[in-house]
Amino acid sequence: MTSTSKTEIQNLITDLSKALHDKDARRVLSHYAPGSVIFDLAPPLKHEGSGVGSEQGLKEWFATWQGPIGHETRDVSITANGDVAYCHGLIRISGTKVGGEHADVWARQTTCLKKIDGAWKSRTTICRCRSTWMAATRPPSI
Repeated sequence: MTSTSKTEIQNLITDLSKALHDKDARRVLSHYAPGSVIFDLAPPLKHEGSGVGSEQGLKEWFATWQGPIGHETRDVSITANGDVAYCHGLIRISGTKVGGEHADVWARQTTCLKKIDGAWKSRTTICRCRSTWMAATRPPSI
């Protein structure tokens, strides 16, 4: 793996996290390839592509949060070879839901990427959590 690939993928992860924080659906989806498959924590648990349907679904999910969404990554491992890469690590999503409930969730995330037209794009993302919306005081053990 080249250091350039690793840096580009780290930058993608950082920008994706900022886009989720800012509730910017178009920016989130700009990191996904056409035809991508996402297995997510929020309904729908599986969605495909980065088109209008995915954008609408993200906007509806964003509307369930008051203010920005806390999003952080930890212990990310990146492996790349040529135009294919994968990474895995922990993500934390936190904030206040519209009903006033405080959410704080750690999950494991694995993402497979492909370099398309010179840019890394997510092809498949899988999020797994021990229990939905469990209270988090520290990341779960891997």
